[in-house]
Amino acid sequence: MTNSAPQQALTLKQSGIRWLWLAILVFIIDNGTKLLVMDTMGYGWPNRIEITPFFNLLYVHNTGAAFSFLSSAGGWQRWLFAAIAFGVCGLLTLWMRRTPVTNKMANIAYALIIGGALGNLFDRLYHGFVVDFLDFYYGSYHWPAFNIADSAICLGAVLLILDGFKADKAVKAH
Repeated sequence: MTNSAPQQALTLKQSGIRWLWLAILVFIIDNGTKLLVMDTMGYGWPNRIEITPFFNLLYVHNTGAAFSFLSSAGGWQRWLFAAIAFGVCGLLTLWMRRTPVTNKMANIAYALIIGGALGNLFDRLYHGFVVDFLDFYYGSYHWPAFNIADSAICLGAVLLILDGFKADKAVKAH
């Protein structure tokens, strides 16, 4: 059941915008790890660093999106993915502005996604590709390499789904 009264606008202090510090932190950690990888590792498979029987550090470039989607396109995908990242960040920032600061799960999710999107956007605009370096595998099957930004985006998406279930449960209780 929804409330038909108009919702009062939240002040900046009351809104989820206060959680943007987390997006900045994700951006800094993501870019710091990528710089460390680029400065200390050789590129590609022969230069991988074996950490465990199922995990390597492996410096690779991804010109596509998730799982290297469109990586072999002619370069136009760089600008498409940049535009999508700008749009998503803008939309999520607007949603944070409209979400009470007390809705921690939603605001954390938005911030993680924004921080991750900005991390990969920076790579795409500055380098022309995204730096990936986390390589998980089982036997000869390797999950596509990814980075901290990708991890933050995925974690944010999971939190949004969980928050949606929480909201559904609260609505059914009324």
